[in-house]
Amino acid sequence: MEEANSNNSKAYLIAIIVQLIYTGMFVFSKAAFDHGINTYVFIFYRQAAASILLLPIALVAERKNLRSLLSPRLLLKLFLLALVGITFSLNLYNVSLNFTSATVASAATNAMPAVTFCFALLLKMESVRPRSSSGAAKLAGVSLCLAGVLVIAFYLGPALSPVNHHHAFSTTGAAAAAPSAATSSSRRTWVKGTFLIVLANMAWSLWIVLQGRLLREYPNKMLVTVAQCVFSAVQCFVAAVAAERDFSKWQLRLDITLLAVLYTGLVVTGVTYYLQAWCVEMKGPVFFATWTPLSFVFTMFSSSFFLSEIVHLGSIVGGILLVAGLYSVLWGKSKEANRQIAPCDNNVNTAAAHAADDGEENSNQRHHKAQEKTASATIVEQV
Repeated sequence: MEEANSNNSKAYLIAIIVQLIYTGMFVFSKAAFDHGINTYVFIFYRQAAASILLLPIALVAERKNLRSLLSPRLLLKLFLLALVGITFSLNLYNVSLNFTSATVASAATNAMPAVTFCFALLLKMESVRPRSSSGAAKLAGVSLCLAGVLVIAFYLGPALSPVNHHHAFSTTGAAAAAPSAATSSSRRTWVKGTFLIVLANMAWSLWIVLQGRLLREYPNKMLVTVAQCVFSAVQCFVAAVAAERDFSKWQLRLDITLLAVLYTGLVVTGVTYYLQAWCVEMKGPVFFATWTPLSFVFTMFSSSFFLSEIVHLGSIVGGILLVAGLYSVLWGKSKEANRQIAPCDNNVNTAAAHAADDGEENSNQRHHKAQEKTASATIVEQV
């Protein structure tokens, strides 16, 4: 019981840490794009850095298990997972981030609980009973998450002053991305970017669900993570060459761009993917996805402080709806977990009661036999 509570605490802590790391990813990536690096080249550098970090560690730590990874069927699954959840999702996401802002990208990511829940429901990894309180809470939470995303996307409201006017990372071009200053053309670009973010998050949600199923078949999180990093690095190189054939623009400078590559490659891809795989294996894909609204709250403050992005009232209202949806889904899942544990406890108590009854019955039988032996001995002595 204590071990189960310890694992639950670790899962909650890891989920929060992952969202903090993703906050840094939103801010650093947007700052790098504002400095002019090609998004496809950036993703290739990110995945290459992660592969360089993780591959030697995996070869040393998991050398005894490498043979099991050489199954053509498993390698094909990992290749396709990397293609959908990393190469396609990340490239699409970064193109959309270049069109919008870190706050909007983080806000749109909060549609993941709804999308992941739908995918898990279709793949029969999750179930819902609308008439039960837990099922109604999960559905209400998903609805609140979707409502929050829609509010953020379509309602701006009054603009709030940046937390820090002397921003550290943004450039003059970054300020032009503010929705309040958008022209008709830039507004269409903003809508297109938001649509691309949602599409990228759908691919990401599908990847989370499919990875959860793969880890049941092959539970080695380190090798699964490293194999996908290597596959995605190769795939992203092909995409980057197709998008930017002028290799003079591939050069990294000693500025925020290099810092963003190192952070996203070593910390986000290298560390977070492993922690995420551990969390998905422990608590399931929907549990992990429901924590994504926290990154919106963190990113809204961080982007305002570091990038001097303008935050609107609509973002705050949407954030409140997202947090309400988060805790509604968590409450529903917690209630379902307690309902599943209760029958097990009842069965254990029933078995213990039966065992106690059997023990008492055996004790009585032994007592009667002892009395019979004593009586027999007494009769023999009298004779």
